[in-house]
Amino acid sequence: MRIFLLGFLTLLFSCTSNNKTITENSQVNNSNDDTMMTEENIDTATFGAGCFWCVETLFAQLKGVKAVYSGYMGGQLPNPTYREVCSGRTGHAEIIQIEFDSSIISYNTLLEVFWSVHDPTTLNRQGADQGTQYRSAVFFHSPEQEASARKVKEEIGLANIWDEPIVTEITAASIFYKAEQYHQDYYNQNSEESYCKIVINPKVSKFRKKFEHLLK
Repeated sequence: MRIFLLGFLTLLFSCTSNNKTITENSQVNNSNDDTMMTEENIDTATFGAGCFWCVETLFAQLKGVKAVYSGYMGGQLPNPTYREVCSGRTGHAEIIQIEFDSSIISYNTLLEVFWSVHDPTTLNRQGADQGTQYRSAVFFHSPEQEASARKVKEEIGLANIWDEPIVTEITAASIFYKAEQYHQDYYNQNSEESYCKIVINPKVSKFRKKFEHLLK
């Protein structure tokens, strides 16, 4: 896999930072347009990277992404509620499920963005959010996705971007439970709330600068 230098990783999406670099081959097929999406090219990706309000907001801005849904995966309790997941006793992770056009943006590019927007070395924690529901996770939907996830994880690990090892869970996708409606498109529906202004706004701004070439 060809990998290009991203530059200094700020880890703006966590409470920690370091001065090492991350590499990626984030590319988009600019000859295509979102309006040209066809059903045969639509695929699914599922990631856990901390609070789904933040992660949903970021991935929804990528060209080739058709839809992003916040939800829960990886636990034992059927039909969990947000309150139950937040208890840490259901085993679920807060995740986003992405519908994307693979002819416009590749799964590998989504993986590279995923590993760039959170700290994958902190076990069950992202910034001030702590608990198993905030764990770093890739839930793959095919053997090809599993192979890609493990390969990208290995390559990023070998780049020594972080001082600590990557602890991202890579496991087969299970039942996706869509989160309550008020969690969907949370940032755009609640942009005036203090959490959005203080926590999400700075992340969106830096994300848009870093991944300008991938945006809609």
